[in-house]
Amino acid sequence: MSTPFDMELFLAGVLTGSHATRQRHLHQAKIIQAQIAERWQRETPWTWQRKHVAWFLKHRISQHSEATRYYYGLTIRLLTRRLKKSWVFNL
Repeated sequence: MSTPFDMELFLAGVLTGSHATRQRHLHQAKIIQAQIAERWQRETPWTWQRKHVAWFLKHRISQHSEATRYYYGLTIRLLTRRLKKSWVFNL
């Protein structure tokens, strides 16, 4: 039996800002993780490919407000930085 992935521990090194900002990033990262896990069966960000995150942006938040897409984009940049990837997305 495996333990659930701890997104807070995963992002600990790259999270900065106020408590509310850190909590927003954690909440959004958990939503991204859950959606990718449901669709692609990829439980941890270490197993993600660029196409998984692009799918989330295109199919899950494309109908949300511009502000929501912006904040998810910031969270995705944090995830990308933590994964040490050079992924760039057009938001």
